[in-house]
Amino acid sequence: MSDRLVVATPDADATQSFGERLGALLRAGDLLVLTGGLGAGKTTMTQGIARGLDVRGPITSPTFVVARVHPPLGDGPELVHVDAYRLHGSAELDDLDLDAELDDAVTIVEWGAGLAESLNEEYLTVTLSGDDERRIELVGTGPRWDAVLDALR
Repeated sequence: MSDRLVVATPDADATQSFGERLGALLRAGDLLVLTGGLGAGKTTMTQGIARGLDVRGPITSPTFVVARVHPPLGDGPELVHVDAYRLHGSAELDDLDLDAELDDAVTIVEWGAGLAESLNEEYLTVTLSGDDERRIELVGTGPRWDAVLDALR
């Protein structure tokens, strides 16, 4: 068992489909930290994850509102979608009070590298690179992610 997985997707639809597979494996309390340059597919990936979680959309980048909560359409957890791009440090992330919802939701933090990892001992880092064809690297921190990454292989 490895705590790392690398996947290539040929286009945005395939990125969303992969995200949907991942989303179906997630549960309340999971934290995902998405990194990658502008246009690398962080929100596209989140749209797929949201489909897998079966939450209310639409899923758009929360750049200007910083965080959006998407309630479940069924019995699953809600999705808290955060964009940390405009935040200037961990104090501003703490001000969002995400830890109050962390146990009850799946939390995705775009641009959260170096900030969001402190929210939970176990988290999944998803690094996206490329334009249309994307390279997606998933690195799990903590034993929770071994089974998830194995199921995605």
